[in-house]
Amino acid sequence: MNAIHLIDASIYVFRAYYSVATEFTDQQQQPVHAVYGFLNTLLGLLADAQPTHLAVCFDESLTTSFRNRLYPAYKANRELPPADLARQFVYCQQLCRALGLTVLVDGEYEADDLVGSAWHALKPHGFEAVLVTGDKDFSQLVDEHTVIFDVSRRERTDAAGVKRKHGVRPDQFADYLALMGDAVDNIPGISGIGPKTAASLINHFGSLDSLLARIDELPYLRMRGAAQLADRLRRGSDDARLYRQLSTIALNAPVPSTPAGYQIGGADRVALDALLEQLRFGPITRKRCLEWARNHRQAA
Repeated sequence: MNAIHLIDASIYVFRAYYSVATEFTDQQQQPVHAVYGFLNTLLGLLADAQPTHLAVCFDESLTTSFRNRLYPAYKANRELPPADLARQFVYCQQLCRALGLTVLVDGEYEADDLVGSAWHALKPHGFEAVLVTGDKDFSQLVDEHTVIFDVSRRERTDAAGVKRKHGVRPDQFADYLALMGDAVDNIPGISGIGPKTAASLINHFGSLDSLLARIDELPYLRMRGAAQLADRLRRGSDDARLYRQLSTIALNAPVPSTPAGYQIGGADRVALDALLEQLRFGPITRKRCLEWARNHRQAA
């Protein structure tokens, strides 16, 4: 079975921004350390996996996502990326395109949604998927043909791994997040429900919808504060449904619908040379990029 690698690029750019030494600067003496860290992570993945189909997905919707219309407080706790990081994101996208890789970015949909929509589009074509990310939210996409691979931590998570880590199945994950909330995205969840309680409730009732439909059973469970939880859920049932909507990865973002849209193409050697010159990266990184370019020449 063919495999597609779908990369949640933003998480690795952010990791590099905060972990790589700031000694790397471009010809304008502007920082490019996040570009350097991301590019080396990407090149390592390409060398190890040797993929034939791949997409690199970036966030460009921190304040313009459709979720902001549903819930204006969504991600309101996050500051916009500093100017030097925003500039480095542009370099990362340019490098990916020069290497012949499909880049997905959209003002309405987040990288999660672009990954999810590409995953959804290619499943009918018989593809397995490797979701390259360190974000737990992708757990909801895992199935028998889909795994999460956190490339920087060399950690692979399948459906059994999701259950071990979080106590719920992948298909229950958005319901689980709706109950406990997600501080990273400023989704409050239901007061008094943490990860363990959320997992217990979802496992007992099977789903958020079943829990809300059978809420009168909750006070009789052997669970501390069950009666109070039932009252909170009765009052917050609409909120819980909204939080699930916010937590659910969209599968209808505008992405290529056929395998050809994700097939790794020929590298643009001219553009790659120009970028590497502008970025002033050292000979080892240049050599790795140019070896890739030689092996993936652009058609004449």
